[in-house]
Amino acid sequence: MPFVVVSVALAALALGFWSHGWLGAIPLAAVAWWWLARQGAALHTRLLVLALLPLLMLWVQLRLPQPGPADPVRLLGTELSRPAELSGRLLADPRARGEGGGCSVMLASAGGNTELRLPSCLPLQEGWRVSVRGVLSRPAPPAHPLLGSGAERLARQGVWSRLTVAASPDAVRVLARPATPAADLRRRMAAALLKQDGPERGGVQAALVLGSAVVPLPAAVRESFRVAGLSHALAASGFHLTVLLGAVMAVGRRLPRLPRCLLAAGAMLLFLLLAGPQPSVVRAVLMGAVAFAVLESGQRSRPLGVLLASVLLMLLAQPGWLLDIGFQLSVAACAGLMLTARDLEQALAHRLPGWAAAGVAVPLAASLWTLPLQLLHFGTVPLWAVPANLAVAPLLTPLTLGSMAAAVVAVTVPPLLPLFAWPLGQLTALLLWLAQAFAALPMAQWQVGRSQPLLVALFTLGLLPWLVPALGRRLRGWARPLGLGAMVLTMGVHLAALAGDQLLVVHQWGGDLLIARHQGRAALLSSRADGMSCASAARLAVGLGVQRFDWIQLLDPVATADRECWRGLSALVLDAGDGSTSLQPGQRLEIRGLRLAPLTASSAAHVLTVGRHPWLLLPDRQSVWAWQQQLAEGHPALPRHLAGLWLGFAPQHAERQALEVVGTARRWVSGAWASPPAGWRASGSSGFLAGAAG
Repeated sequence: MPFVVVSVALAALALGFWSHGWLGAIPLAAVAWWWLARQGAALHTRLLVLALLPLLMLWVQLRLPQPGPADPVRLLGTELSRPAELSGRLLADPRARGEGGGCSVMLASAGGNTELRLPSCLPLQEGWRVSVRGVLSRPAPPAHPLLGSGAERLARQGVWSRLTVAASPDAVRVLARPATPAADLRRRMAAALLKQDGPERGGVQAALVLGSAVVPLPAAVRESFRVAGLSHALAASGFHLTVLLGAVMAVGRRLPRLPRCLLAAGAMLLFLLLAGPQPSVVRAVLMGAVAFAVLESGQRSRPLGVLLASVLLMLLAQPGWLLDIGFQLSVAACAGLMLTARDLEQALAHRLPGWAAAGVAVPLAASLWTLPLQLLHFGTVPLWAVPANLAVAPLLTPLTLGSMAAAVVAVTVPPLLPLFAWPLGQLTALLLWLAQAFAALPMAQWQVGRSQPLLVALFTLGLLPWLVPALGRRLRGWARPLGLGAMVLTMGVHLAALAGDQLLVVHQWGGDLLIARHQGRAALLSSRADGMSCASAARLAVGLGVQRFDWIQLLDPVATADRECWRGLSALVLDAGDGSTSLQPGQRLEIRGLRLAPLTASSAAHVLTVGRHPWLLLPDRQSVWAWQQQLAEGHPALPRHLAGLWLGFAPQHAERQALEVVGTARRWVSGAWASPPAGWRASGSSGFLAGAAG
């Protein structure tokens, strides 16, 4: 019965967070009443659970992050941005931001937290008190949902403002350098491992001890582990805590109960301090503490009950963790190991040796349970994740133990650290090689595109009878066939949507990305050729399920300096900034339903045909003038009927009147336009326009 109550409480917390209202409590109350009645619960128990639901949902509403009255965002008022100077304590060491350059770090001021955007990674440290000067603004929403929302991510952390620090020597002043023992210990461990084995091998070893969230791993290493389905190996999680507790308990197994408990508590506390209070770390520590307490009491624990109780405690303290992707993946993987791994092992034992069945069952169960989250958040499926995890499994335990031992030696007896260099270096090199080898395999990341939440929910319901055999048996023989049908139907609907004709225009940073899709093929036009635009195009491709673009046309008159990034997206990249690789009148790019033809040699005006629907593309005013001249001369390259018109700027009155002759109901404008007239649609200063191509 407590198991049912905890499950209902978790459902109430989830509904309270997502619905922000009370309507969702009605069906939940009905289901809870029916389920408790089926379990034979007394009337007073059912009434108690029903009374619990609104209280939990009210608690969520009260605990949702909101800016306080003195939060720095209040300084903005109705302004979009303004100069400001803030002082406070740094919550972490500055970390490189990747695209766009610079670094970012959180600042805790008296009124609330603010994200600092630094022009470079200054030698600042966690815990220092600083005064910073720059431009204060609200985090902007993403130009497209597939590009991710920094604003939503920050809001879940209770951060509502961003300060872009001025690029001047006196913009950052250090006010105090208080002692930070935990941060100093973490920093010393990571620095020693990095110095001993370099940024790649040493970075992996440091991540096995501290977690990749607090270790500056090279981007190529992170990407290899992500594509191979091995990211969890570098993230502080229950596996690392299990290895640590196993080693500590092996050392203290002959000790009396009290010293043994203190040793285990110290190990868990040290793990929490070093890895930081991330949701996956807190969950692992809570579960470890509960499981250890039950084991020491001589009782048998229900692993699923321990997981649900830990999750409930966490969400009562921080409901916002419910939307943390790392937390979701961690909980789903744990549930898979508890509910599915044993049955999978028994099923595989008839076809594989015992050791192989056990080795395959664990990563396969975790992969199946996290599959819906992969489809919802990333739109990718790591096809080689199971064999990759099977291959690296023998390495992870000795490498994790060795890295932990090396980290302890580095801060206690530094002269002995070189003794660990050769064995750890060889094991780490093998782990890196395996990750890179699996990441390089064909279809290592099957990009199926981000699915709609409703489709993912239906897919998950169809998958459950197969993942939980007890549930399938309880729902009788029709559950699994219906579940398989639901999965096939939802994937069919999703793939059919990906195969349709579509034109997507994304406007950000003053530039535009145009993605045309026809029957599963895709092409890209970009008005800018910089690295930030390429990174956005890559994220859009993953979210849309595009493996590679058939061709890319860069319309930027300045040649790109990041050619390798663009070539990673397509084998055919034409750069208008380089005259040798630009289209000339009479030439065209064409591949099965996607065709691009220039109108003139002196402008960026093009005709893009998606299927049988031609669109007129006029990125700038010069292209409008060229189009008008071609129209006056009756140029044969102009189609008689256009499906749509796209402008890369907001037209003036005279230009708009001239463009009204284009006989189409679709007239799209990129950028801000205060009040577009009837028949015109604008993306806004940072937004997108999308629709069927026809």
